[in-house]
Amino acid sequence: MSFRTALLASACTAIAAPAYADVTIYTTRQAELIQPVMDAFTAETGIAVNLNFMEEGMVERLKAEGARSPADLIMTVDIANLKQIVDEGLTQPVESDVLTAAIPETLRSPENLWFALTTRARVIYASKDRVADGEVTTYEDLASDKWDGRICSRSGVHNYNLALLSAVIDHVGEDGARAWAAAVRENLARKPEGNDRAQVRAIWAGECDIAVGNTYYMGQMLADEEQTEWANAVRIEFPTFENGGTHVNVSGVAMTTSAPNKDEAIQLMEFLVSPTAQSIYAESNYEYPVLEGAALSDIVASWGTFTPDTASLSDLAAHRPMALRIMEEVNFDG
Repeated sequence: MSFRTALLASACTAIAAPAYADVTIYTTRQAELIQPVMDAFTAETGIAVNLNFMEEGMVERLKAEGARSPADLIMTVDIANLKQIVDEGLTQPVESDVLTAAIPETLRSPENLWFALTTRARVIYASKDRVADGEVTTYEDLASDKWDGRICSRSGVHNYNLALLSAVIDHVGEDGARAWAAAVRENLARKPEGNDRAQVRAIWAGECDIAVGNTYYMGQMLADEEQTEWANAVRIEFPTFENGGTHVNVSGVAMTTSAPNKDEAIQLMEFLVSPTAQSIYAESNYEYPVLEGAALSDIVASWGTFTPDTASLSDLAAHRPMALRIMEEVNFDG
């Protein structure tokens, strides 16, 4: 083969198999939780995904990098953190008929600046032996004297508990939320410590009778041989607000203002709400899909159904500073 023929063949090969740019994501979600869905995207499109996990400091990093940031997308596990990044002007709107058709209006920004990918309920883990069916009814009931010395909790200033308190604020106002947080603190069996799974272990060990936790942790414990015994010691109860439903939070995605690979990033965003991706989320993470009709995992379906609260996620995010102040004022972790 002549040099000219080889050169033409090489050019034709390059045209036939274009090299796609990678998509880079800054995420507060542990990489192993979302890697399966990213692998599925790469298998379908040939576009690689670079996951950069950062537990904190995402806003500061994006600001420092500015227009030079390699991040195309950001993903968070809490609406308040997602909304903070949006409010700092670090994201851009994404116009996509696929996203708006797949995601309910209440689970995305009116300006298309953020989109929920999955939801999870903040529920009660109740001892099967020491708590009767139906004994847990509302979030407000957690302040009742009947739970004195019977509640375990992770830190009050953790994002998940701040989101719940933000929902309390939305329903009963600042003064009511402060009284509620103080009463729940008085009902604690021990100083807040550990994560949601640690609270289930404490119930199993007899240290307390109920705890607040996210639904998906139950699935993770049942899948972990060392933690299955803890999980089997409790059942999930779906409390509601007295004038509302069960509190839910979201994992979500937004596109950065810099987004060097915008087209590929939109492809990924649209894939994340496809039936394929939503099913992977449901099966591997035990979360609730945002796509209507997407199947739940058998484990999640076994917990039963609930009615999500209708409080605006944007409003809950706006209440977060007040929720943090209340938790500090009542010395919840003290």
